[in-house]
Amino acid sequence: IRLAGELISDTELITMLEECETANGGDPITFFEITTAAAFLAFSRHPADLLLLETGLGGRLDATSVVERPALTVLTPISLDHQQYLGDRLEKIAGEKAGILKAGVACVVASQQRKVEKVIARRAADQGAPLIREGKEWFVRGGVVFSGGGKTRRLPPPPLAGAHQVRNAGLAVACLDQLGDFAVADAAIALGMKAVQWPARLQRLAGGPLVDILPDGWELWLDGGHNAAAARALARQARRWRERPLHLIFGMLRTKDPLAFLQPLAGKVNALRAVAIPGGESSLSAEETAAAAARLGIDAAAAVEIGAALQSLVDHFPSPARVLICGSLYLAGEVLRENG
Repeated sequence: IRLAGELISDTELITMLEECETANGGDPITFFEITTAAAFLAFSRHPADLLLLETGLGGRLDATSVVERPALTVLTPISLDHQQYLGDRLEKIAGEKAGILKAGVACVVASQQRKVEKVIARRAADQGAPLIREGKEWFVRGGVVFSGGGKTRRLPPPPLAGAHQVRNAGLAVACLDQLGDFAVADAAIALGMKAVQWPARLQRLAGGPLVDILPDGWELWLDGGHNAAAARALARQARRWRERPLHLIFGMLRTKDPLAFLQPLAGKVNALRAVAIPGGESSLSAEETAAAAARLGIDAAAAVEIGAALQSLVDHFPSPARVLICGSLYLAGEVLRENG
């Protein structure tokens, strides 16, 4: 929850949650539902020109879908995720995700697999929702060169690791182009491109107690991706990181598939240390994730916690290396907390 660009304070968050709990009157409610309600309450007390809402599971039954007429909807690339709730086939998941489309409201769509495109197109036709599609109504190329609405401009690339972030930037620009009542000058977009930050998405940690464990010449990176699509993006970046070995510290929730996540990274990783997500009752154990990695031929061992995992890698592999902590946003949050 960000208000005018700043994270909500603990004091205000507690106040919002207490008000929502009182209004709920003890009825059943999920963690995501109560925090979404608290977010809406906070947003209502901090008027803004524009509100960005990110779905949770995404789609038809998502708590954020109570907004009946948004200015715009957006679909990022859809892949297998949350299968226990949304279904085990990509078309089923796409159908649920496409539930955010609203009657008469334009939807900006990132490039999708063909089977997903068909599902989105059917939902859009049913709702009378115009589609603004990557590769048809708008285009982005490395650099960043963005074309859409008959206009082409060259923008600075975002200072984020990973080629996928260029496409993410293009998607953001495509959205701005659809907000006719919220005009943003190209100079302001360029400034935003240069200044963007995205914690826990291929974020290099430059200092802190965890970084201090590593000798000179080592690097520590963090990513909260937790599904196969995220792992493929990490694997593409790993192919560019060939000048030194890559080690993983890996933890994952029990609701996710460690084999599917690690498969794209197998063969690109020198060693892995598995950890349980601290405080996470639904976390896979370190032994379970280490076993999954070993099944893929990865040199893996369990560690009791993140610091011990880093120290184990340093002790066993003295050459300068790059360490990537990944597998869960919950784990990423713990890493950021521990690292100060």
